This record gives sequence, C-alpha cells and structure tokens, in this order.
Amino acid sequence: MGHMSDILTPDRVHKPEAETGEPQLQRPPMFRIIMLNDDFTPMDFVIDILIRLFHKTPETASQLMLQVHMQGSAVCGIYPRDIAETKLQQVENAGRNEGYPLKCVMEKDPGD
Repeated sequence: MGHMSDILTPDRVHKPEAETGEPQLQRPPMFRIIMLNDDFTPMDFVIDILIRLFHKTPETASQLMLQVHMQGSAVCGIYPRDIAETKLQQVENAGRNEGYPLKCVMEKDPGD
C-alpha cells in the first residue's frame, strides 16, 4: 500500500487542484515590456533608459541593449498591466524628449 501513495505523489505535486481552477484569482495577468530596435536611438541612451526606468544594472542594461540591437527586440521587464502601461509611456516620452524614435510594445506574458 505504501508504494501506491509514492506513485500518486508526483501528480499531486505537479498539479495541485487550485491551479486547474482560476489562476486569475492568484495574481493579475502580467505584461512584458519589449524594447524594439531602431536605427536612430544611441546605444548609450538605451542603456540609460534601462538603468533609470527598468532598474537594471549597467551590465544587464548593456546585454539587453545588445540583444535589442542584434535581434531586433528584448524583454525589459514583466509587470502588471497598469505599471507596464506607465513604463511604455515613460520610455516613449524620454525618447521623444531627446528626439529619438525609441519604442516599446506590451505583450501579455504567457507565464499565466
């Protein structure tokens, strides 16, 4: 009999009943902020934005900036909707103030 419960345990660990119900009750849907590459915004400005608005370290900011540059986009952070929308505005306003077309997009995080 002891062996049978051993076999059932992994299932119970991986699929608690709660998760099959309403995951929305546990946390709000999260949104990714994805920075898009353009040919005009200086790399230093992108790094500065990542440090100031997304609280990245200079090292992480440099890596993300290179990812945007090489691959066309990078995820800057994952936030609840209202914070994500605010971050989008802050990035675009900061770019516009300097005359750069820096853009981010918001995408639902598939982690739900």
